Amino acid sequence: MESASQGLLSDTMTDVPVDNTASARTSAPEGLTEAEEEELRSELAKVEEEIGTLRQVLAAKERHCGELKRKLGLTTFDELKQNLSKSWHDVQGSNAYMKTSEKLGEWNEKVTQSELYLSASSTLEDWNEKLTQSEAYKKTQETLSQAGQKTSAALSNVGSVISRKLGDMRNSTTFKSFEDRVGTIKSRVVGSRENSTDPHSPTGSGDKPPQDNARF
Repeated sequence: MESASQGLLSDTMTDVPVDNTASARTSAPEGLTEAEEEELRSELAKVEEEIGTLRQVLAAKERHCGELKRKLGLTTFDELKQNLSKSWHDVQGSNAYMKTSEKLGEWNEKVTQSELYLSASSTLEDWNEKLTQSEAYKKTQETLSQAGQKTSAALSNVGSVISRKLGDMRNSTTFKSFEDRVGTIKSRVVGSRENSTDPHSPTGSGDKPPQDNARF
């Protein structure tokens, strides 16, 4: 059985022709001849080779650009700001932005010229005028003005009272007596220091100085 099956398989395989070129190449699209297909494939190979070359050149240019930025001290943040500025400038110069600005200007003009807007503005002006002319508003203004005047007068009176009290205190007998005592103590302290520096003074000879029994 096995020998018979192997012989059958070998006979079948030898009868089927093998075309390596046809299996490696896809069938030509409809409407193209073999010559046109070969020409297109050759052109495709050239284009792919050019793309690979351009990628290598672009990679080299990017490396060179990075080195120049590093030498100039340009950081990623600076580059981002430049890109954003350029992008915003491009947006402002775009047709979509200009059309949008024109539309917004037209809408604003229509809104400000509309009856509803004019009516609302007129109503607000009327309310403001009525409010400023109302009795409650006038009374509030008068009350605030009077309160401010009373506060200023009270502060002025407090300052005058404090100044007068200080003057009375300085002119009082108690304050003058206190000043006299302070002056007496100061003169005695200065005199005792001068006597301590004198070599012929009783302090220098070892005797005790006479006690001052004067009362303050």
